[in-house]
Amino acid sequence: MKIIAEGLRFPEGPVALADGSVLVCEIHGQCLTRVFPDGRKQLVADLGGGPNGAAMGPDGRCYVVNGGGAGLVKIGPRWQPTGRLPDHYKGGSVQAVDIETGKFETLYTECEGVPLRAPNDIVFDAAGGFYFTDHGKTHTQHIDRGMVYYALPDGSSINPVIGPILTPNGVGLSPDGATLYVSETLTGKLYAWRVTGPGQVEKMAAPSHLGGWFIGRAPGDGHFDSLAVTASGRICVGTLGVGGITEFAPEGGEGRFHPLSESMVTNLCFGGTDMRTAFVTCSTYGFLAEIGWREPGLRLNFQQS
Repeated sequence: MKIIAEGLRFPEGPVALADGSVLVCEIHGQCLTRVFPDGRKQLVADLGGGPNGAAMGPDGRCYVVNGGGAGLVKIGPRWQPTGRLPDHYKGGSVQAVDIETGKFETLYTECEGVPLRAPNDIVFDAAGGFYFTDHGKTHTQHIDRGMVYYALPDGSSINPVIGPILTPNGVGLSPDGATLYVSETLTGKLYAWRVTGPGQVEKMAAPSHLGGWFIGRAPGDGHFDSLAVTASGRICVGTLGVGGITEFAPEGGEGRFHPLSESMVTNLCFGGTDMRTAFVTCSTYGFLAEIGWREPGLRLNFQQS
């Protein structure tokens, strides 16, 4: 593992760009940042709230799911969640950012009259729409249940797809776009649904989990964060607590755990000329790292690299 940049304020949502740079969301910094191969950091946009996940869209803008902010405190070199909402929290949103000018617009703050609480991760399908998770927020004595939504990038349509679901985090699509994957943080489990059309999934009968099927779980006492998919269809999930990346075959079963020297591996994306570089956000110590992967990652819809 090679550290590219340090001093990031709880990084998440990496996006590999064609010039070798990587966009990252800084949750505590409330901004979108561009990290260059030499480690130089450039502010792209001050977004407010708590930018969490990001993906390039069909119009060349970067679409950011903003969780509204998370309670975080830095103790020595480590960022630690406090479990409380920050004073600046005003609800979740989906934003579209021009990465060259930093100009952005807010597309969604609610669905069917229900406010977005904590949008977390995002993936575009080939049709140009996007799925995203709303993780929900944790309070003193209760937790908001979250949702998986599907929306269009012009701000005209947003619809619920799966839920209510407990702490949905990572979201991704299989290489053929026929399977939607969603990871749950607190349960440390990964589930899948068959996609029947843009924003539509087939739901199996009970006792299936919200109509999906079980792929696998985190090792030990680990919890799941966001995910990425390889070109062959394997699902790689950032794993919290035990610290690393858990890799699953699409048919499910026991995962292969890749330990890293970071307890909060929150997300990863694939890039580089051969798509064999995994860019990993390590949030406890606030750095972005790269790892040579043994197979190419999946080139995402509308990915520039």
